Amino acid sequence: MQEDISLNIKTAIEESVKLKELVLKEKLYENLVEIGDLIVTSILQGGKVLLCGNGGSAADAQHLAAELLVRLTSQVNRKGLSAISLCQDISTLTATINDFSGEDIFSRNLLTLSKPGDVLMALSTSGNSPNIVKALKSAKEINLTTIGFLGSNGGEALGYCDEAFIVPSNITARIQEIHITAGHATLQFVEDKLLKEGFINRL
Repeated sequence: MQEDISLNIKTAIEESVKLKELVLKEKLYENLVEIGDLIVTSILQGGKVLLCGNGGSAADAQHLAAELLVRLTSQVNRKGLSAISLCQDISTLTATINDFSGEDIFSRNLLTLSKPGDVLMALSTSGNSPNIVKALKSAKEINLTTIGFLGSNGGEALGYCDEAFIVPSNITARIQEIHITAGHATLQFVEDKLLKEGFINRL
């Protein structure tokens, strides 16, 4: 029995590797260049990146926001880049749920904290989370650039994204594993381009 259970560990890793190989084979990563360019354009024009997601995707949103605000790697010390995770303040989130609804937890903050020219990066493994869809709709209404890190077929969220990176899987954990890898790769591209443009310098 123990041996059968332990095989699940190997299977999970194999599934993750195969999915990453598929992303490479199908060249799905090429969308990340377009996404990176949108982020760079916003930052160069004084914009910021706002991120949101639910559950594990909320953790990924916070993770990527921290990479922008602090630094991506220890090899490059540079000034922080403007980013906000819309899902890190439990007091605001619970107040919104209590006073309005769970569907409003991201759009409420987004409408208050953003300005035209900013970027919203929404992470959703299904693309159908009502609060994610509403945030993307709200972002479009106020002229934000919208980016989706999605799974499966992109869901309803895809229709409100200027650019999207879609992981071809229905397994939540595998999608999230690709999302964080893709997020790191995208932010590396952003950092490299901003260094090349002279917008940021090594400290």
